[in-house]
Amino acid sequence: MNIGEAATASGVSAKMIRYYESIGLIQPPSRTESGYRVYAGEDIHSLRFVKRARALGFSIEETRELLALWRDKSRASADVKAFALKHIGELETKIAELQGMARTLRHLAHNCHGDDRPDCPILEDLADPAGVKCH
Repeated sequence: MNIGEAATASGVSAKMIRYYESIGLIQPPSRTESGYRVYAGEDIHSLRFVKRARALGFSIEETRELLALWRDKSRASADVKAFALKHIGELETKIAELQGMARTLRHLAHNCHGDDRPDCPILEDLADPAGVKCH
């Protein structure tokens, strides 16, 4: 199948497929005599794997490591589990940080009069988050 068909079958855009190939995340497919890419079922499977890993928040490099683990039939599942647990910890840290940001913005928005006056605690906090006035 060509790149357009591979994109449809995998759910990964043709642009991203080319990008993943250019950075060596996925192996370049075979080509026809005229130079067109020809994707096989295994290529589609790899693209779907990458798409799912990225959807779960794994970085490109982490996805590269996961692909290596997936292809290594002699690896222990404990290695994969440890990798996933590490990522879960990172996600939970990020969630806590995002919740903290939301709490701060909620507090600032609650304290903003939202009227025609120019005073705005939201902008004041952005300008001076430590609450120290610069003169």
